[in-house]
Amino acid sequence: MKRRIIHIDESRCDGCGLCAAACHEGAIEMVDGKARLTREDYCDGLGDCLPACPAGAITFEEREAPAYDHAAVLAAKAAKAAQAAPLPCGCPGSQSRALHRPAESAAPAAGEIPSQLRQWPVQIKLAPVNAPWFDGCDLLIAADCTAYAYGAFHRDFIRGKVTLIGCPKLDEGDYTEKLTAILAGNDIRSVTVARMTVPCCGGIQRAAEAAVSASGKQIPLHVAVISPDGAVTART
Repeated sequence: MKRRIIHIDESRCDGCGLCAAACHEGAIEMVDGKARLTREDYCDGLGDCLPACPAGAITFEEREAPAYDHAAVLAAKAAKAAQAAPLPCGCPGSQSRALHRPAESAAPAAGEIPSQLRQWPVQIKLAPVNAPWFDGCDLLIAADCTAYAYGAFHRDFIRGKVTLIGCPKLDEGDYTEKLTAILAGNDIRSVTVARMTVPCCGGIQRAAEAAVSASGKQIPLHVAVISPDGAVTART
């Protein structure tokens, strides 16, 4: 039968796995580092995977394809629920999870500097759009060099916040759409941007500012600018 179904341009796919995670029917899998529509009969043609694709590799097309098999999708979901399913991107290190820290009263061992990270993953591109730890959080959006330049980064920036990091110069694409989805879809109390003084690092600040504006919410935004020698040169 001829029907509406998705098309994945593998030449544009960057292998992030977000579309596979967004496909509730399990029609998309990661094969050799690329997203692939492996079960046409699982694709309902509604396109939940399209907004998740940061590379614009997914579109709709009208073509001959098997009919959507809702019963088979339900059976596959039940089978997956009975066992631990692999991550869509195939990388165990990107599994979303909360990191539980000792109570504030628990003193670290002598000489120990405890991590303040509260969740994983931290890369903007790998982070889920919705996660329990986002609700009611103060969000830190940091250029990834900042933690290396500023010695007390965990204590002064990460502590008490959910952390997302990225590099606007090295990462492909713009963070604005992903950050907008996170801010719009979760109850985030404030956003702090930590960036370096170098001009290219302004991209992460501009993306955060645009995302706050596009979210339609009144979210306080603070910016800290850090120099390569570790000094905070500006705060807003």
